Amino acid sequence: MFCSRSYTALVRSYGLQQEFITPYSPEQNGIVERVIRTLKEQCVHRHRFETIQHASRVIADWILFYNTQRPHQALGMRTPAEQYQLAA
Repeated sequence: MFCSRSYTALVRSYGLQQEFITPYSPEQNGIVERVIRTLKEQCVHRHRFETIQHASRVIADWILFYNTQRPHQALGMRTPAEQYQLAA
């Protein structure tokens, strides 16, 4: 678990808030692991980042694409943004 004082301080310095899955929830862990794997395969492993700023920009662009343009089979070929609008 990522909860050391130094890691927590780093997360807060970026203005982020940590969220944790429910303990003993393998289905939640599987979902998170799958998103990380997809991020690595479709974004991180395809780039040679020159700086942390470059990596942050490319990854942020990919996350936007993933949520607003990339259809997801599990969502009936809708994007997460489309699914969210249907649920609202």
